[in-house]
Amino acid sequence: MGARVGVLRGVVSRILAGVALLLLAAHFFRAGSIPLTVVLALLTALLFVRAEWAARVLQAVLALGALEWLRTAWVFAAARAAQGQPYGRLLAILGAVAVVTAVAALLLSPPPVRNPRQFR
Repeated sequence: MGARVGVLRGVVSRILAGVALLLLAAHFFRAGSIPLTVVLALLTALLFVRAEWAARVLQAVLALGALEWLRTAWVFAAARAAQGQPYGRLLAILGAVAVVTAVAALLLSPPPVRNPRQFR
């Protein structure tokens, strides 16, 4: 049973990370930053690399991506507020995207190794 949970966690974490990376790529594409778009799209290939360094690179990129979503939310909300437009829904949506991106980074961490002796 534990092995299945581990496999499922790995699959879900990779899917979530892939979606988060592609959302970031779309964000930068819309902003006109083609080099960043290409880099983020290419980084999805690291989801298939089992090496520890690949997971750490993806975690760092996703953590920076979550910060980028928060920065974007701040900039867009400030612009809308300056124009007297509502911005609550914008903050909720971009905040949720930032949280999902951060969770994707956290899920790429290896599960903690439990010492079987501690449960005796």
